[in-house]
Amino acid sequence: MARKEPAADAANQGRLKQIALTYKMTRKADSKIGLVLAAVGIVTFGVFLAIGFLIGHPIYLGILGLLLAFLAMAIIFGRRAERAAFGQMEGQPGAAAAVLDNIGRGWTTTPAVAMNRSQDVVHRAVGKAGIVLVAEGNPNRVKSLLAAEKRKMARVVSDVPVHDLLVGNGEDQVPLKKLRTTMLKMPRVLTGPQVTATNDRLRAMGDLMSNMPLPKGPMPKGMRMPKGGGKMR
Repeated sequence: MARKEPAADAANQGRLKQIALTYKMTRKADSKIGLVLAAVGIVTFGVFLAIGFLIGHPIYLGILGLLLAFLAMAIIFGRRAERAAFGQMEGQPGAAAAVLDNIGRGWTTTPAVAMNRSQDVVHRAVGKAGIVLVAEGNPNRVKSLLAAEKRKMARVVSDVPVHDLLVGNGEDQVPLKKLRTTMLKMPRVLTGPQVTATNDRLRAMGDLMSNMPLPKGPMPKGMRMPKGGGKMR
């Protein structure tokens, strides 16, 4: 048992350091975080303590109030830390990919399946809702990327629904902080085996494209890419 104590102490120290780093990061974007947490804790504890005096059990209600005060502070801190993190990521290339990477079980994400020179990018996620193409970048430029990727999906997995989302704060766009919840609320139309089969077909398409013999250097003018990867002999 004595050997486990140093490991437990190290784990606790690691968590405390992580909390401290998260607090520092949040405070840079939210300077009032300390005052807000203190106010939440004091008010929560004060309310339960007052109720305890009214009913004649200040000690019990005081202990309960203290525990609930820490819980309320933890919840508020988590929400404001998440908001600060999204605020720092928003507008940065690849921010949507970071959100998709943490969307949860049941989703398979592939970042940057399409990109242009202006760093407009399309990511792909596959789950029980079907295929979701998530674009980030200039709304006018990214439309062509989405259209090309949709045509590709129609050729490979025509029986699977394809959705497209544009990350941003404009009209018909999805804010970065709401991307995960928006995708999780999509209706589930595929079964687990269908999701696996879709991923296999998309993976095979990627392998086929990567194995195509392409000339090195710049592509000659007037040269067209073969459709479907050509015929095997």
